[in-house]
Amino acid sequence: MTMENDRIRLDEYSLGTEKLWGLPAIAKFLGLSVHAVRDLAQQPDVPIFKPVGGNRYFAVRSELWRWLRTKPRNDC
Repeated sequence: MTMENDRIRLDEYSLGTEKLWGLPAIAKFLGLSVHAVRDLAQQPDVPIFKPVGGNRYFAVRSELWRWLRTKPRNDC
């Protein structure tokens, strides 16, 4: 196991599976606008979800962190 894996596990442990409900909360977490988050949610590899028939988006912090780690710093 690498140190990077240990860091990811520690982040997931400390963050738990805390859900972020609504575009404003997700946008604040990511440091983006609500409009940018809505656009990101349309991409299949981004862990932002809108349940079928639902009217609110949600995301899980640990999944967002994992996704962010795969992106170059200036990608978002």
